[in-house]
Amino acid sequence: MAFSASISSRVLQSSAALAHHNRTKISRPPSQCRSFSPLPPVSFPSKRIAFGQQRKRESSNSHILASVTDISVEKSMEEFQLPEGDLWSVHKFGGTCVGSSERIKNVAEIIIKDDTERKLVVVSAMSKVTDMMYDLIFKAQSRDDSYVSAVDAVFEKHRSTAHDLLDGDELAGFLSRLHDDIHNLKAMLRAINIAGHATESFSDFVVGHGELWTAQLLAAVVRKNGMDCQWMDTRDVLIVNPTSSNQVDPDFLESEKKLKKWYSQNPSKTVIATGFIASTPDNIPTTLKRDGSDFSAAIMSALLRARQVTIWTDVDGVYSADPRKVSEAVILRTLSYQEAWEMSYFGANVLHPRTIIPVMRYDIPIVIRNIFNLSAPGTMICRPFVCENEDDQIVDTPVKGFATIDNLALVNVEGTGMAGVPGTANAIFGAVKDVGANVIMISQASSEHSVCFAVPEKEVKAVAEALQSRFREALNAGRLSQVAIIPNCSILATVGQKMASTPGVSATLFNALAKANINVRAIAQGCSEYNITVVVKREDCIRALRAVHSRFYLSRTTIAMGIIGPGLIGGTLLDQLRDQAAVLKEEFNIDLRVMGITGSRNMLLSDSGIDLLRWRELLKEKGEVADLNKFTQHVHGNHFFPNTALVDCTADSHVASCYRDWLCKGIHVITPNKKANSGPLDQYLKLRALQRKSYTHYFYEATVGAGLPIISTLRGLLETGDKILRIEGIFSGTLSYLFNNFIGTRSFSEVVAEAKEAGYTEPDPRDDLSGTDVARKVIILARESGLKLELSDLPVHSLVPEPLRACASAEEFMKQLPQFDQELSKERQEAEDAGEVLRYVGVVDAVNRKGMVQLRRYKKDHPFAQLSGSDNIIAFTTTRYKEQPLIVRGPGAGAQVTAGGIFSDILRLASYLGAPS
Repeated sequence: MAFSASISSRVLQSSAALAHHNRTKISRPPSQCRSFSPLPPVSFPSKRIAFGQQRKRESSNSHILASVTDISVEKSMEEFQLPEGDLWSVHKFGGTCVGSSERIKNVAEIIIKDDTERKLVVVSAMSKVTDMMYDLIFKAQSRDDSYVSAVDAVFEKHRSTAHDLLDGDELAGFLSRLHDDIHNLKAMLRAINIAGHATESFSDFVVGHGELWTAQLLAAVVRKNGMDCQWMDTRDVLIVNPTSSNQVDPDFLESEKKLKKWYSQNPSKTVIATGFIASTPDNIPTTLKRDGSDFSAAIMSALLRARQVTIWTDVDGVYSADPRKVSEAVILRTLSYQEAWEMSYFGANVLHPRTIIPVMRYDIPIVIRNIFNLSAPGTMICRPFVCENEDDQIVDTPVKGFATIDNLALVNVEGTGMAGVPGTANAIFGAVKDVGANVIMISQASSEHSVCFAVPEKEVKAVAEALQSRFREALNAGRLSQVAIIPNCSILATVGQKMASTPGVSATLFNALAKANINVRAIAQGCSEYNITVVVKREDCIRALRAVHSRFYLSRTTIAMGIIGPGLIGGTLLDQLRDQAAVLKEEFNIDLRVMGITGSRNMLLSDSGIDLLRWRELLKEKGEVADLNKFTQHVHGNHFFPNTALVDCTADSHVASCYRDWLCKGIHVITPNKKANSGPLDQYLKLRALQRKSYTHYFYEATVGAGLPIISTLRGLLETGDKILRIEGIFSGTLSYLFNNFIGTRSFSEVVAEAKEAGYTEPDPRDDLSGTDVARKVIILARESGLKLELSDLPVHSLVPEPLRACASAEEFMKQLPQFDQELSKERQEAEDAGEVLRYVGVVDAVNRKGMVQLRRYKKDHPFAQLSGSDNIIAFTTTRYKEQPLIVRGPGAGAQVTAGGIFSDILRLASYLGAPS
């Protein structure tokens, strides 16, 4: 056993030495090891600090010597001063940007087209290669012999890419170095396989090869296009001090010296540098950890005092929220350094969190660009006033972005014995530090009664045990009441530099969460006010993110709507919305989104809004079985939108019975359905009471008079202190048409048949002739006037002959109706003989607190006698309008005017929510 361990140790040492030796040998292609003529002197912008003084020029003849224990490198060439400042632009290309030979060509084209005098390009390994390299180490130390074939796969990937890109000496030179690297990797992995373990430095050395190969390939392609270009192994330049298992600190002074030396030996206007990898002060290979290529680019830009860093990726820029969670997240044109820093810390896919630090020092802007969409301007990260000056589209909202972290647990240490006791917090977080847990957020009550903090869920068990052990005596004595763990939490961070100077941001944030029914478990805000952090249940996180994003980024009058009943009226409303939606959004900032349409059988749902140009077609093609509960949950459950409204275009009692529940949930209701307001009095009173005490609106103008302003006129009179004495009117467009045309020698059945044929009646005319519809409208107006009447309290004169009320069908009714013409013809004749006309009216007698529906006679000069077509007319007699009633007249029936009345209510809702009038 001891013999085996000794052999393994020696193999590892030998492999490390061999690898180091070969790294030294292949650190540059042969083309770089040559003498250069001095460059002409370069002038520098005065606003930049001089990077270094002219080095002494030396000439000597020596070549690279390397051994296991000592490496001495001397060059026989002239040394050159490193230009710095605005002459340089830095580009960083991630793995997806260089993921194939075609993409490497695209990157080379971008580099060539950049007209900056000098360019430094930082590249990652080809996509998936870093993962493949980590997998090699895992397999080797697991003694899985498949690591050999895995190495061959890595080799083949780069060999085939080189054949696609290069030819001649460049191809031969790259393949020679690739063969050497693969040979060395196999030797090292064999040693790891024997030992069953790999040190961190071994792992860092292995995984860094992907960047080396990509940099060499890209440099060769750029040279192939006729541009002077060298590649840099940044392990020869970047010196970092490891501070933990996942973090390093750059040594800028030492790196600056090494960069000057490297450039003196390799002067070029274009440098392709490896990202991710670096060296320790002891010249041991290391990495900048995951996603470290961004950090590499930032460090190099600081060393060069570059004019700008461009991070090339596969998205158009930094989003206001994760677009996978919030479909309408927007690209941010600018971010301040602090905003980007906060967002990256809280999990936003912006940058490596430490990327900001080096560039901030020298006010170097970072631009995030999409290599697959060069027309997109991207996002600029810079000083606030620079951002604002260069941003043509400044966002009004003080909040720039939202980020979330999932899989957290909240630890709450609570007890009266904590108050005023020095060192308690130190003891708590000392215990957390001892187990190596990462504290992401801290919140403490001002009473010092409790301290809570968030840690990753995988670490919470160790934290809880450490705290229980540390405070066992205090817990037993009752000085601490509990160390409680709340699992399954997420953090939602709201970030914006302008939050610090804008009152009401917190109020808006928490109002949005409250309306989305989100419970906040903990809150933290720094004194800088750049960030407000809340802890919520994990299952509520996406809903919370959508709710707050919509409140700050969408118009206050963005309304998610569900249309119930896409029949004649509902379908007409949808067409009206289709025709007007763009105008409303552009000119009035009213954004109406139809999220669902449901009939009695089928429903159509959408997460972002139904295409109203094709709603009929989509309902047939993609409709699912109608389910009102699911429909409601879908429309209201998408808390991406700040407001939800359900529009009931049916005459269904069951749908009307849902209004109260919808209002309780914060859903606005708009309807022409009369069933709720004319149903049982106690239900009506509860509905109105709920409406008055909530922030939710209930509009029903179209229940009386279709598109005529009957309800709003009545309310206007009452709210201004007028008193209703009597409301009398022709409320039915159908019955108005019938009696306007029941003249001369025409029979009543003939006029009914004509109206039915023209579509003015219900499919069964008895629904109109019974007077029930008019009675419901009278009850609604009576109740709006303050009368507590039931529908059964109203005497109603039905125009359906008693014997025909039980007819099996509308056809049978129409066939037998002529038998009963004589009675109505007699009444008409008597009225005409007296100079009067017949009109079917509803009456609210507020003085005697009653209502009625009847057939009455009016003089021919009366306003009711002078109607035409299907017009309605309503007369309000009040204390102000006693001698001359206030009259509202106009079309009171038809799909267009009824849908128009509903649309008017939708716009009234938007006005109440803050739309410009």
